[in-house]
Amino acid sequence: MSADLIEAAIAAMAKAYAPYSNFPVGAAVRGAGGGIYAGCNVENAAYPQGCCAEASAISAMVMGGETRIVEVAVAGKGEALVTPCGGCRQRLREFAADDLVIHICGPKGLRRTATLGELLPLSFGPDNLG
Repeated sequence: MSADLIEAAIAAMAKAYAPYSNFPVGAAVRGAGGGIYAGCNVENAAYPQGCCAEASAISAMVMGGETRIVEVAVAGKGEALVTPCGGCRQRLREFAADDLVIHICGPKGLRRTATLGELLPLSFGPDNLG
């Protein structure tokens, strides 16, 4: 299990800036080189100008010099599973294939694991262009 990745996502959730929704989300991605890059959601009074946690983590990964995601953890509060939104599923697809493992977590840890293919079936990605 990827305890380090899950811990990074939960820690990132605690740093979220969510004064409007009061719904903090954290995400962490593991790059192909082994680096862990975390991000949190950052809201803005001028909706929809905020940024999702997954997009923040992906940006950190790219800034870290990596361009391939091998594993993801997303953490959010509440009883329901907090999975990446549709836009973030497509963002993840840009840097990974359908077999990407996504750990869906709550504040206390892992709730479920799914693949990107399960969350984004019949996806369109870079390989469709060439």
